[in-house]
Formats: sequence, structure tokens, C-alpha cells
Amino acid sequence: MAMSAKTKNSAALALGARVTIRSGSGHAAPEHGAIVADYGEAAALVADDLGRDWAPVRRWAVALDDGRLVFADDADLELETSPKGAGTAS
Repeated sequence: MAMSAKTKNSAALALGARVTIRSGSGHAAPEHGAIVADYGEAAALVADDLGRDWAPVRRWAVALDDGRLVFADDADLELETSPKGAGTAS
């Protein structure tokens, strides 16, 4: 199945990837978390056949660091370049 690149990092987004959700996606500030589910195939099956324009299907489920679960599309996410807390002692 061919995947269209919506963003420059679309191909790198995958389960377990650390991501930042951009503020333009309805969040007041960038949020950090990890991808926990990929609904890409389900979203493609449903596409615009829902007959409504509210509660659109999103591709990714992201578990935020504060415990919330949010849903986002490729364009809403940026891969984190380094793990959160990198370089700090645990």
C-alpha cells in the first residue's frame, strides 16, 4: 500500500515514536507523548463516508506525558529529536 507523505516525517511516524503535538492542532502549547495506536487503515476505509463533518477520524492515538490520550493526524505531529530527559541522570 503506497503512503502519501503529508509531512516530511510521515514515514517515520510509528508505534512507540516520541512526538510533539503542535499548538495549531487545538492545544494551547505543544504537548509531548508517544504514539500508542495507528488507525491509518481504518481512517482510509471510512474517509469522508461518515456523512458528517464533526468528530473526524484521526490516524494516530498519542498517550501524552500527563496521562491524557489524544488523537492526531500526520500534519499535527513532529518527531522528537531526542528522548525527553536525555542527558539527565535518573
